[in-house]
Amino acid sequence: MNNYVCITGGTKGIGKAVASCLAQAGYPLLLTYASDEEAAEKAREELENQYGIKVLTLKADSTDKASIELVGQFLETNDILLDAMVFNAGITCRDPFEQMSLEEWERVFFANVHYPVFLLQRIVGRIRKGGSVVFTGSLMGVQPHSVSLAYGTTKSAVHALVRNLVKHLVPYDIRVNGVAPGFVDTEWQKTKPAEIRRNIENKISLNRFCEPEELAEVYRMLIENKYMNGEVIVVDGGYSYK
Repeated sequence: MNNYVCITGGTKGIGKAVASCLAQAGYPLLLTYASDEEAAEKAREELENQYGIKVLTLKADSTDKASIELVGQFLETNDILLDAMVFNAGITCRDPFEQMSLEEWERVFFANVHYPVFLLQRIVGRIRKGGSVVFTGSLMGVQPHSVSLAYGTTKSAVHALVRNLVKHLVPYDIRVNGVAPGFVDTEWQKTKPAEIRRNIENKISLNRFCEPEELAEVYRMLIENKYMNGEVIVVDGGYSYK
């Protein structure tokens, strides 16, 4: 029997930062990714070489229903139990409200809400007693999101999921929490024009974006602290407090 932490969307951005933080603490990892095999292999090699832990990668797109069974079968075939499950993969749709299609709305809801719910249902028996589930929510599930109605709404649903799942996971002796990041300095955020970045920073009391490593420490805390349950931790540096 092999114990791992599984992170969906674990080879890039926030997911990769969480993977690095947990690898440093000695956790073997299973990282899923949507399509970029080159980035996944690079992440695996970096983590194994730097921290000396076992890292498995699995192509499992969160927009594809078949990925639910794919992950479940992978855990069973490889006799893997999970110390923790981190639901990090997610997508957005930035179409204007007037132009947004039902298909895109449903696609965002599937990836951000339906997929983690039914993947958890499929693999809950592979999470050890005393284990942990952590969802990635968003500040945009707390503050109104002017850019993506679908994203903000689904992240609000993720926060509600965390609180509603608590009682459902009691029989399994599994805790469930969430992290609601604000603006994190991932590669995607670094591509934003300097003026837009300054406008965001001016709304943050700490006057800067969150470093991915700072955010990752919150995930580790939620995995390791045995009394944290049903919480959604907002990590936004004091956004809009100024």
